[in-house]
Amino acid sequence: MTFKNSFGIRRIAKIVSVAGLAGAGAFLSAATASTYDIAADAQAQALTSWHETMKHTAPPTAGCFHASYPSVIWEKASCGTTSYRSEPRVNMAAETVGNGADYAAGTSSLTSSATGSFPVVTGVTSETGAGGANDYTLQLNTNLANGSPACASYGYSSCQVWEQFIYSSNYGGAGAQAFIQNWMFIPRHAKCPSGWNHYSTSSYNGCYKNSSAINSVTVPATQLANMKLAGVVAANGNDTVTFTNGTNAYAVSEPDSTLAIADVWNQSEFNIVGNGGGSAATFNTGSSVTVKVQVNDGNTNAPSCLANAGSTGETNNLNLGSCSATGGTSPYIQFTESN
Repeated sequence: MTFKNSFGIRRIAKIVSVAGLAGAGAFLSAATASTYDIAADAQAQALTSWHETMKHTAPPTAGCFHASYPSVIWEKASCGTTSYRSEPRVNMAAETVGNGADYAAGTSSLTSSATGSFPVVTGVTSETGAGGANDYTLQLNTNLANGSPACASYGYSSCQVWEQFIYSSNYGGAGAQAFIQNWMFIPRHAKCPSGWNHYSTSSYNGCYKNSSAINSVTVPATQLANMKLAGVVAANGNDTVTFTNGTNAYAVSEPDSTLAIADVWNQSEFNIVGNGGGSAATFNTGSSVTVKVQVNDGNTNAPSCLANAGSTGETNNLNLGSCSATGGTSPYIQFTESN
């Protein structure tokens, strides 16, 4: 009897011991997971901070530059050219995003910078453009603006100006590039300045010119959440487009005097749309993309959610949801589009 009790006690002790080890293992697993989450959050915050630093750190001169995290030094990169041509807004699209049917972030003072990102992306398994899979552009566009002093500098009594900060995934087989596209809309029978391309329709007489282009990497549309596109302008200085993808940043700068957009920028449209020429980016059914447009006009006021204020003629096949605006140290608008 004594033997049996002793055996029972030993057996119970063994069970308790095993249970304790299992509990300790679960605790260690939870602790490891928690440590991993903390490290991942810290890494994400560090990358976000780095992106902001690179956006606000102007390249030393006009031209093309690249930086890799964690370095905050822009390194000179080879410049290329692009034949890309966007399509300005002409007619309002009925439902899907683009050709005017888009939100823009409106600021009460002149905008000096804006950043577009996709904080939440769900259900995206494919995107197809006119050139095939993963054929699209990210566009951060200013308003079509009157009153730029650049008009007089080119000899026009009046004109409208429009500046686009662009990442193109693969326009015309040239590979991924980031660059700035400049537009002027001039009187009907006027000629474009030397060095500008002429593009005229029944609706407008346009002139466009691209900055230098920096070669980047083609990012699948399934990885939209990893990408950001920023535009920064400086009167009497340079305008800069910065494309960031994870730990890499690519930037191109040109003189602001090209359009003097710093004098007239007060609306910012950002989205993923077709790859030039009025084309469309087509997502698989069930796609949902949250778009964030953060703006800086020197104050903490919430920007305005301006409906039907898009300026590009390129589109996608997603439908707009409602838009919200938030003030603070980094004012922004945010909306979701889905199909």
